[in-house]
Amino acid sequence: MAAASQSPRTQLRVGRLVKAHGLKGALKLELYTDDPEGRFTPGAQFTLQVPESSPWHGKTVTVREFRWLNSNPVVFLEGVDDRSDAESLVRAILWIDQDATETAEPDAWYDHQLVGLSVVRDGAEVGRVVRVDHLPAQDLLVVRVPAGGDVLVPFVRAIVPDVDVEAGVVTVTPPTGLFEEDEPAADDSTSDAASQED
Repeated sequence: MAAASQSPRTQLRVGRLVKAHGLKGALKLELYTDDPEGRFTPGAQFTLQVPESSPWHGKTVTVREFRWLNSNPVVFLEGVDDRSDAESLVRAILWIDQDATETAEPDAWYDHQLVGLSVVRDGAEVGRVVRVDHLPAQDLLVVRVPAGGDVLVPFVRAIVPDVDVEAGVVTVTPPTGLFEEDEPAADDSTSDAASQED
């Protein structure tokens, strides 16, 4: 077994900064974690995902305080002391380094756990996960279908209600048309021939 210092590291996306709040640098959060109080403790440090043009590109931020205001999660970050500073961080995605051998929290998976899983709809396999795209609005599962194309599946509970890593299966309940357009159409010539024989 490798020493602790050599344990594989991976990153877990835990939140997105969506809006400046007040005048003292607070930011409202969109949470991607089931344990916000545990993740956003004072001193917790996050890697920022921002455009290369952002002054925050390549930097990390440290939590000063986390609180709930009118049921909304709000975070104060060290070095972000006013509304102008906060607005420069709006839409930034927060990532945290974590030992890949640690137990993931419920409803949170690493990309390497999802890639390769069979995607099943109504009990039938419709493809396999080949990649996970992390966009500001949501994550997308890139599913390779038998015909050879890729289908982008929003990684939200309404469409992906169950992920069973141990069984190697992702269950999807996609809206009509998401996969159908990649399925081969019926052979019209065969249908025409059959109708002429009647």
